[in-house]
Amino acid sequence: MRALACPRQLPKAGLSCHRMSDTLRVACVQLTSRDDKAANIEKAEQLVARAAATGADVVVLPEKWNAIGNPEVLYGAAEMLEDGESVQAMAGWASTHGITLVGGSITERREGRDKLSNTSIVFDSDGSIVGLYRKIHMFDVEVGGHVYRESDAEEPGDEPVVLDVDGWPTGLTVCYDVRFPELYRILALHGAHLVTVPAHFTLYTGKDHWELLLRARAVENQYYVAAAAQIGETLPGRLSYGRSLIADPWGTVVALAPDEETVISAELDRRRLEEVRSKLPSLASRQADAYRWPTPTP
Repeated sequence: MRALACPRQLPKAGLSCHRMSDTLRVACVQLTSRDDKAANIEKAEQLVARAAATGADVVVLPEKWNAIGNPEVLYGAAEMLEDGESVQAMAGWASTHGITLVGGSITERREGRDKLSNTSIVFDSDGSIVGLYRKIHMFDVEVGGHVYRESDAEEPGDEPVVLDVDGWPTGLTVCYDVRFPELYRILALHGAHLVTVPAHFTLYTGKDHWELLLRARAVENQYYVAAAAQIGETLPGRLSYGRSLIADPWGTVVALAPDEETVISAELDRRRLEEVRSKLPSLASRQADAYRWPTPTP
């Protein structure tokens, strides 16, 4: 775990402890990305501006907002963090609008590695990178008559991340991660009050599992969850579910996107989180010494 929130030691990426404000306005961008990187950047720029106009302190983009496609497309669109076109665009949007931007995720090319990383990058209001997270869980499944093999082009990350976002300790995750509650509990135990979930959920799984999983993660860990999603036909014949949402620590959905490219926003209130944790102290009631990981059988 790195990039821990105040008052613990922060990373060298330039984070500083902010005043712990009681409220935070968060906006999620929902769009339809395809394989045209320039068109995706142009569209995202407009929606980020629209999100900032809601008064948002933090704007969250969806997973792979700058390019979606087969491995050839992903390799062609992949960027180094130092000079990437999408990275520079996100830095500019953050500084122009004076927001913290959780840059959904993009495919990252890393020196000396054959495979790409699915990377969520966070920019402060000066446009500086203040943290990043590389998606841990690869989406290798067969659902709705389609096979998805994320690991064909990408490798998993290996480190949970919580960082300080405008005084709110914020955990970073991406899409398929939401099916792994142990990751979200780790983020809670490292102090998260908000977790972001940029996603590209399939229509087939989304209609049954999307809201259920997001609300469950919020209820279990008693924090806010902000999930920005892809919507519509991002790949030929493969529909994404959309329905970006923001859930509070009780699991109540406080903002929900319609089925179109759009922006949603909500004001998060730390007093709400503290009230839930005080009255139903499930995190405080944990019995850590009683929990054991099962020993694998040969």
